[in-house]
Amino acid sequence: MFLSDEMLVRFKKKEYLCMLNEIIKNQIYYMEEKEQYGAESIQVLEGLEAVRKRPAMYIGDISVKGLHHLVYEVVDNSIDEALAGYCTEIAVHINSDNSITVQDNGRGIPVDMHPKEHKSALEVVMTVLHAGGKFNKDSYKVSGGLHGVGVSCVNALSSHMHVEVYRDGQIHCQDYAKGKPLAPVHTIDISQATGNWEQGRTGTFVHFWPDDTIFTEHVYQYDILAKRMRELAYLNAGVRIILKDKRVINEDGSCKQEVFYSEKGLSEFVRYIDSNRAPLISEVIHLNTDKYGTPVEVAMIYNSDFNENVHSYVNNINTIEGGSHVAGFRAALTRVMNKYAEDSKLLEKAKLRDKDGKSVIDPNDFREGLTAVISVKVAEPQFEGQTKTKLGNSEVAGMVSQAVAEALNNYLEEHPDDAKKIVEKVILAAQARIAARNARLNVQRKNPLSGGGLPGKLADCESKDPAECELFLVEGDSAGGTAKSGRDRYHQAILPLRGKILNVEKAMEHKVFESQEIRNIFTALGVTIGTEEDPKALNLSKIRYHKVIIMADADVDGAHIATLIMTFFFRHMKALIEQGYLYIAMAPLYMCSKGNYKEYCWNDQQRHAFIENYGGGDEKQIKTQRYKGLGEMSDQQLWETTMDPQRRMLKQVTIENAAAADMTISMLMGEEVAPRREFIEQNATYAKIDA
Repeated sequence: MFLSDEMLVRFKKKEYLCMLNEIIKNQIYYMEEKEQYGAESIQVLEGLEAVRKRPAMYIGDISVKGLHHLVYEVVDNSIDEALAGYCTEIAVHINSDNSITVQDNGRGIPVDMHPKEHKSALEVVMTVLHAGGKFNKDSYKVSGGLHGVGVSCVNALSSHMHVEVYRDGQIHCQDYAKGKPLAPVHTIDISQATGNWEQGRTGTFVHFWPDDTIFTEHVYQYDILAKRMRELAYLNAGVRIILKDKRVINEDGSCKQEVFYSEKGLSEFVRYIDSNRAPLISEVIHLNTDKYGTPVEVAMIYNSDFNENVHSYVNNINTIEGGSHVAGFRAALTRVMNKYAEDSKLLEKAKLRDKDGKSVIDPNDFREGLTAVISVKVAEPQFEGQTKTKLGNSEVAGMVSQAVAEALNNYLEEHPDDAKKIVEKVILAAQARIAARNARLNVQRKNPLSGGGLPGKLADCESKDPAECELFLVEGDSAGGTAKSGRDRYHQAILPLRGKILNVEKAMEHKVFESQEIRNIFTALGVTIGTEEDPKALNLSKIRYHKVIIMADADVDGAHIATLIMTFFFRHMKALIEQGYLYIAMAPLYMCSKGNYKEYCWNDQQRHAFIENYGGGDEKQIKTQRYKGLGEMSDQQLWETTMDPQRRMLKQVTIENAAAADMTISMLMGEEVAPRREFIEQNATYAKIDA
């Protein structure tokens, strides 16, 4: 077919228009795609939907910690009633179906009609974020939960919740499912109530079932709850807290139960924390006053150990990072003790003055061997950060400082023998500090970041990104050699440790830094310690590994070595634990096999299960290899069981409760034998104790 020039031009023009049309259509389509992100794309989460969508933002996480945090939020409401002077008893029950009930004898949540929301105040409190009496200081002068999201968050994260309020002579109740009310608030007869009510009694009863679709852990641990309830009882003298576990039935048919009650408050708390240490002075120095503008309670005692153990609280919240109240306490302690040391003339005898005649005593010297608990109740606390772990109210420092100075001066004046013991302890601490400074400088000089080089035994990894690097602290050269052969060289480093490291709980600080194995750990990690302001300050900014993994044998000696290493980190690198960098590798005890079936077993229960499944319960049918140590494994076996990120089992070391951890470590690793013996007799599964 032939086309004239005119027809050809028309054809090309038509073709061009078609092409142009396609381009325009595509551009419009592209613009429409871009315009899809408009107002309708913004999702609004109403009510408690945001809590269910992002639970970790409200309770920390959705594992063990978050699961138990639900209980704390409900109990804190009852404690706030106690702080206001209306509650004396709180009952916490772990039910057989793993649900939780909390009942108090406070005033009961208000149930009358809310003027703005036009529904019962009970429903408002349970279903609306940032709703509660804690914003109104006429209702609560002091409270722990200041954000008003506590109990409503618990409701949102529960598959079901039932609440009863005994108030004005009637029992009012309401049920919820995933935070939404199932019916209006209504009254019931006492015979229909679930709570343990007595005629004329007031209070609140909360029964909730954590939502299994949200939490990765679903079983409540009695010991975790017991530690927090004990802590609250000490912090709130006169409040009785009953913890009952209905899952555990005693021989007499009763449930496992503990009652936590303290008459003397923090003085008993300090005795409890220090129960495994030898006291240096005869009495606890205790003050409890509000004459300086805010309630301040402090209890302190000196012991023969070498560590400072200060635990601080604001409105029952553990301020693990301290804050102004701790600063005020330390300022008063330094000022009063320094003056007493000067006046005692003991510094001259110890030759602790420089060439200008000035004292070389450091504020840290006054805190060695000190155990103290500081608790303040602040009407309008300002916490630094969302975690509420550091108090920022500057005025509190002066209040605490005045109160502590007055109480400490009185004690030193009335107890001259104790005062002399404290000053002698301070002098010993100063002498040890000077020796420790020289030892720390030795550590600093050998730090790889200052050109000192890495420890000779360290097999480093190739990656220089700390976020992807792991350091295995391995028991012994034999296991260390196997680990070096079996590791992933790109991101796994190996540092063998010779035998059992120094027990830092019993050692003076300069002895700690003189230990070759401990210096190797500091040097390998790239951690620096000590500044001009604080010789004990830890700097993790240039740490070389974000996973530090303790890898010891799965036997008694291995457990002891792991405990020694954890004690070192708790006392001298606590910040590393708090940032989640410390782990324990779980090595298997057995390799069980029958024919082609092979299985690693980490405990006797798994071994018995293998025997049951593949040997019909007959142990003779199964070949069992018992690993006495990591060095007995081949490099491939060690990789498969303990080092391969895809298959290994690691336990992260965390500090759930600082005061409880402090007491446990001092008991297990300290000088006192009797408490350790009692602990072993109650908890050991295979140890035999001579009579």
